[in-house]
Amino acid sequence: MGLMQVDEHDVDHNQQPVASVKSSVDKYQLLPEFLKVRGLVKQHLDSFNYFVNTGIKKIVRANDHLVSTVNPSIYIRFIDVRIGQPSINRDGVNEKITPQMCRLSDLTYAAPIMVDIEYTTLGSHPEKTMQRKDVTIGRMPIMLRSCCCILY
Repeated sequence: MGLMQVDEHDVDHNQQPVASVKSSVDKYQLLPEFLKVRGLVKQHLDSFNYFVNTGIKKIVRANDHLVSTVNPSIYIRFIDVRIGQPSINRDGVNEKITPQMCRLSDLTYAAPIMVDIEYTTLGSHPEKTMQRKDVTIGRMPIMLRSCCCILY
């Protein structure tokens, strides 16, 4: 049983299958066509992009209020979170980096995780609230060809 060649432009990717494919043989025969349409890494890129654009914000929103265990009258609230451009800090200066530069220098292709925060001191008169923007709280490896990558 051979597979029929289908032109990519004639395929409606949102269309539901007419019947489910149940046998292993049929599934195996469909695999090359699936890989032509979706590619091997598309689901990984989609997942990474979702995390960077939506998931990380949901995580921060769910945990946006931190109270100090040393002094409970001080708390921090995360206002926003974002992933910056892939860069490296050399001698106090941030330089943009490329995947090729990282390969040659044995570095991780990563970008800073930045937040806007508001911290408040309760019990003082008047109550003090201060805001800071673009506070780097860590670095995250960047997937090649993702929305954060310069190759996007």
